[in-house]
Amino acid sequence: MNATPAASPSPDHSAARRAFSWIKAQSADWLHTEGERWIFVAKAMLASFSALWLAFRLGLDAPYTALATTIILAMPSSGMVLEKAFYRFLGTLVGCSAALALVGLFPQTPAVLFLGLALWVALCTGGAAMHRNQQSYSFVLAGYTAVMIAVPAVDTPSSVFTLAVTRVTEVGLGIICSAVVHDVFFPRRHSRAVMRTVQARYAGFIGFCRGVLEHRITPAEAELNHLKFAADIAALESGRAAAFFEAGHSRSHTRQLHAFNAAFMTALTTFYTLHRLSHRLRSAGEGPVLALVEPMYAHMAQALGEELTAARLAQMRNALAGDIAAARTQLAQGPAVERAQQIDFDTAVELLQRFAGNLADFATLYHGLAQQKRQQVSDPGAYSPKTPPAIIFASGFRAALTLLLTAGMWYWLAWPATINAILMATIFCALASSSPRPTALVQQVLQGFLLAMPLAFITEFFMVAKADNFYPLVLAALPLFAFGAYLSSGPRWGGVGIGIGMFSATLVVPTNLMRYDVEAFISSELSLTMGVVVAYLMFKVVLPEHTMGHRGHVAAALWREAQQACSARLHRLKRRFDNRVRDLLSQLNAAAGPAPNAETRVVVRQGLTLLELGHAVIELRQLIAASHAGAARDSLQAVLRELSAYLHAPSRTGGETALHAILDAGTAVRAALPDAQPERRARLHTALTDLHSIYTSLLDQQSGELYAA
Repeated sequence: MNATPAASPSPDHSAARRAFSWIKAQSADWLHTEGERWIFVAKAMLASFSALWLAFRLGLDAPYTALATTIILAMPSSGMVLEKAFYRFLGTLVGCSAALALVGLFPQTPAVLFLGLALWVALCTGGAAMHRNQQSYSFVLAGYTAVMIAVPAVDTPSSVFTLAVTRVTEVGLGIICSAVVHDVFFPRRHSRAVMRTVQARYAGFIGFCRGVLEHRITPAEAELNHLKFAADIAALESGRAAAFFEAGHSRSHTRQLHAFNAAFMTALTTFYTLHRLSHRLRSAGEGPVLALVEPMYAHMAQALGEELTAARLAQMRNALAGDIAAARTQLAQGPAVERAQQIDFDTAVELLQRFAGNLADFATLYHGLAQQKRQQVSDPGAYSPKTPPAIIFASGFRAALTLLLTAGMWYWLAWPATINAILMATIFCALASSSPRPTALVQQVLQGFLLAMPLAFITEFFMVAKADNFYPLVLAALPLFAFGAYLSSGPRWGGVGIGIGMFSATLVVPTNLMRYDVEAFISSELSLTMGVVVAYLMFKVVLPEHTMGHRGHVAAALWREAQQACSARLHRLKRRFDNRVRDLLSQLNAAAGPAPNAETRVVVRQGLTLLELGHAVIELRQLIAASHAGAARDSLQAVLRELSAYLHAPSRTGGETALHAILDAGTAVRAALPDAQPERRARLHTALTDLHSIYTSLLDQQSGELYAA
């Protein structure tokens, strides 16, 4: 019996299948680009108008506050929304308490009250500039919330408690609506974004190391990569903090991410020192040391091209040990080399072994995170930002001066709507204080305000005025708010979208007792815009160079960190020092933009050189603390004294004295090697490597290119 032949698909069926596949592919692509933006807009609008409806039902005095809160809290992921909501509520509570205290202390003395508010705003803005994360948002809120409560109560101090309670209620309502909508409807978990960041970090670092070892990356390109890696470290910590507020993010996962960031910084620092040594050897020309270490670099680069499993890492380290043993034998059997060349070889070997160990720790932590395995790690502490003191002081001073200036305008103009200018100027001076480009941020918000002025007027008097209940009101206001939310969902026009949303929330949304007054509307428009203009001018005029990431302040702060490495308490000093230097480089990267200029690259080189020097100094201090008295220990202490003196008062003479002390210490350490026990011999070899790193770093400083005063 013959089998029935299979029926071939008809042309119509094949065409339909191809069309369906094409539509599916295009839809998937759209969902991951524009689709995500429109889902974000839909969630933002649902949260906004839900809060507005509840505010009307509860009869709150200012329903627009609940709406404005949801607009401000509209963030890409649920973790970011929950994190910002928590700190917004905390800042609101503290700000309302401060307003109650200030009005209670100075109920009949407006001048003193404004001075107290200016001091409070200065402290809060300085705190925001110091932290530079979502915790800083609490400081910002605490500052300008006190102004929002206290200023309207200047003439009627008895109303301040009612204003504070109403503000907390309205903000709390907006927070609840935002948290529920963004966490329930099409939630976008930030923990997934964190894992994508971890994967990109791992792949980028391995590729970078392989490119350097194969000499495909120039020193200048390597420096810029280090600058970007510093920004990545800060971004991962920020993402981890947001993911912490999501369900399923455990404390052990937080420790693993901290350990991953710490392992990355350690491996990056060791590799930079190794790269600088390799570059110096290659710049000096062919020599016996370069011929011995180049095969080790090539073998390690080849190993980095494969998956770094535990077995592969063990194989790489065994192969490295074999290469080192063969190189030592070849060096011993060949002609005698100079002392400097022997030091270079020993240093290269020490750094290669150290980097292999650092890389193994880094890869192990990565695989644990990627495979969602819980690893028992000791928490090395979170990455902590550090802002130069001059920037903190300037941010607080600028915000206080802005408040006093706009308060003087209020008194001089006798224009009731100037209160809006006071609030807007204070808000944006505080919000932009942590930005590396505050004028650009405020300028974008100002563009949003200017764009919203005619749109808000049309929406208010030609559309909202005709709405006879809540649902037509939503239809009338929805296009304007959706437009602002759409713009805020992208990085290019984010500030413009925020400006449109804030401006519209303040002016368009009706109150329970609505009044359609064209004159009052225009007056409010002008005063709100004037406040943003004042904030923009203050950043342009008052201490314009005292902004986050300015290369002059970063260079000075890097130098101070190197000084601290010589004298600060040793407990976790290496981690703190690494954190602070990387954070300063991250600020520099944010301010420099995608194409750093020559002056910025000089500061980057200085920062990386000081990072190498600081790590070596800290290791020397740890070795001294664990060693017994003797000539070697005394000579290392002399190095630290001379180096500390040079870093506190840089000069050619001081640098040369420190260099001589390093040479003397090297002689003393090598003299102690023959009689040393194996454990002490390992420490002495480490000391020689650190002395060599300090010596070459000082030579770079003395060359004049990286000289800092």
